[in-house]
Amino acid sequence: MGSFTPDWLLHPATLALFGLAIGSFLNVVIHRLPLMLERQWWTDVVHQLSDSDSYRRLFGIGAPASIAATAGALRSSIESLPRLGLARPASRCPACQHRIRPHENIPIISWLLLRGRCSSCKAAISLRYPLVELLCAAVFAAVGWRLGSQPVVLLWCAFAATLIALSAIDWDTTVLPDALTLPLLWGGLLAATLGWTIPVSGAVIGACAGYLSLWAVYWFFKFATGKEGMGYGDFKLLATLGAWLGWQALLPIILIASVLGAVVGIAMKISGALREGRYVPFGPFLAGAGLLVMLAGTSTALGWLGWG
Repeated sequence: MGSFTPDWLLHPATLALFGLAIGSFLNVVIHRLPLMLERQWWTDVVHQLSDSDSYRRLFGIGAPASIAATAGALRSSIESLPRLGLARPASRCPACQHRIRPHENIPIISWLLLRGRCSSCKAAISLRYPLVELLCAAVFAAVGWRLGSQPVVLLWCAFAATLIALSAIDWDTTVLPDALTLPLLWGGLLAATLGWTIPVSGAVIGACAGYLSLWAVYWFFKFATGKEGMGYGDFKLLATLGAWLGWQALLPIILIASVLGAVVGIAMKISGALREGRYVPFGPFLAGAGLLVMLAGTSTALGWLGWG
């Protein structure tokens, strides 16, 4: 990427401030995107229930009236919901619907001044909000320190921010939204094609190897146990990391993610935080390992494994 920005705009301190603002937006994405996806899924259910031709092809008979009635009731319920997007409506307290005013929406500072409570109803404001902002600021600063004052640092900051959002969403919902994963995957391949990141051959092989490696593990585990050990979103996420970091980064990412996941899972099991029948999503650990390998460098990560 050509040089077009003054060095001070890409200084780690400036990037940290930028990261605070982006982290505030990520909190909106983390909260609203799963709700937006669920609305779309229920809308798809309505469309399927309303497809009498599909019902006839599958079951060989006409759809009963109860299905059409269910579709109509669902459609009415969905249409009665207020509009929801990433930009609209304005942020509100989930407890009392108090509209968040501009001075109450300053990253970190507002949470501290409000002492972590809504100014209207005094309901607690989750600690996650400032933590996501701080994490994004720290990662942006680390990317700036790692890469120096060059425009491509903004590309890697976007990569990191998307991984943070994916991690939080997967932790909450055990879903890695295609709406974030696939654009990041294609963005990594495009960036490599344009010569901004890694050689394009490494990106393509990394994407393919990342997907197929977890795909193979998934099917081996399923044939051996009859259970599903992970979701397809994990395949896509590792493919994305391969597209950005190259195939050489895949093994350290998988090993680091597996160790982190095992440690956290065991700790949660011992503490009782992991309920029976539930599992710890793998996506946050893949994303965290990807960020670690990005910041440390693939050669350094391979060195940790004794292969440097």
